[in-house]
Amino acid sequence: MEKKRIVVLGGGESGAGAAVLAKVKGHDVWLSDMGAIAPKYKALLDEYEIAYEEREHTEARILAADEVIKSPGIPDTAPIIAKVKAKNIPVISEIEFAGRYTDAKMVCITGSNGKTTTTLLTYHILKEAGLNVGLAGNVGKSLALQVATEKHDVYVIELSSFQLDNMYEFKANIAVLMNITPDHLDRYDHKMENYVAAKFRILQNQTGDDSFIFWENDPIIAAQLKRLKIEAKMYPFSEEDETSASAYLEDGKVIFHTGDSEMEIPRDELALKGLHNLYNSMAAGLSASILNIKKDVIRRALEDFEAVEHRLEYVATIDGVRYVNDSKATNVNSCWYALESMTTPVVLILGGKDKGNDYTEIEAFVKQKVKAIVCMGVDNAKLHAFFDSKVPAIADARSMAEAVEKCRNFATDGDTVLLSPCCASFDLFKSYEDRGEQFKACVNALKK
Repeated sequence: MEKKRIVVLGGGESGAGAAVLAKVKGHDVWLSDMGAIAPKYKALLDEYEIAYEEREHTEARILAADEVIKSPGIPDTAPIIAKVKAKNIPVISEIEFAGRYTDAKMVCITGSNGKTTTTLLTYHILKEAGLNVGLAGNVGKSLALQVATEKHDVYVIELSSFQLDNMYEFKANIAVLMNITPDHLDRYDHKMENYVAAKFRILQNQTGDDSFIFWENDPIIAAQLKRLKIEAKMYPFSEEDETSASAYLEDGKVIFHTGDSEMEIPRDELALKGLHNLYNSMAAGLSASILNIKKDVIRRALEDFEAVEHRLEYVATIDGVRYVNDSKATNVNSCWYALESMTTPVVLILGGKDKGNDYTEIEAFVKQKVKAIVCMGVDNAKLHAFFDSKVPAIADARSMAEAVEKCRNFATDGDTVLLSPCCASFDLFKSYEDRGEQFKACVNALKK
């Protein structure tokens, strides 16, 4: 490829990795970040002698680019992106850029919920099978950095809608679409159809040699599939024994059926429990089956996988009350799956930065299972407007310590305190990980 002037916007995991790959491939590369760049990424840029700036965007240098690689956290509405596009400078994602320089097989996983667990579970199976596999996207190291500095035969990649937005030529050999529920609508003009279209970009460029795994009973996916002509081989999964399903539940066993190959595993032997994790296990098992991983390896890996941190993570039992960290539940549907898995009365912590949430989806579970809600956010008005009449008790908290203390007062022996906020974390916390870590620390402090 010819030498280009490449500008990378954003100096985090994605941007720094893209800059290294651009440098390794002989391009003229420069990185710009409106915020501060973390020391570890500065060290990486310095190691490869890549020039960068932080806390500003030098417009003239950015607009002199032949191509811009944009970190997924930067919205298309950012003023500098509008100016780049006005000059008809191509804007691509780090994943798109990395795809140009590798012929590895790509297993790509997206969805509103479950994608991190499914990605890590798929990676676990392939690693157990002895494949030379890399983990990338929203989890693991930057795909671009791995392409620049390592050599893998297969990559398992978690893709957000933001990453898919700026992907054009990249192709998934196996595309996995877990589900689609309203999320990030503030980034999509509050139009659901825009968000759905972003998710379905995971299918672009697929041919009849490729595979598409999806949840058969998702109404939004089903409606979109009626409008599209899919060339890839289709492998739907379903809780029920659907005639067309490639993975389904029958007599307490999960059946996987891909062409001539069939395998089964008792549901109660799966490492991950709950309905959402049944779907995650089905999707991961199908991906591995398509890659011709041995059945006994798939079974063993599905049985010994350890759960993802901050996703229905058991923390402790104190005074007979179970505390569960589901901080990764940053949208309503994710909270729905958490509540679906609860078998005891629940004290629920909700709140944070609302992304245009519709709470009616969890209303039935809240009325049935939730005895008290603690609203933890800067502005809890929307939560009170919806939930005040639906639970016996509701309270506010402005810190995690206050929230956990109020939950302790509401909960009695046999209850579960569940942090499953439905919202982004950025009003009171640095990230959902920070929120989850604070919850665990506050809960563990109760033991003292």
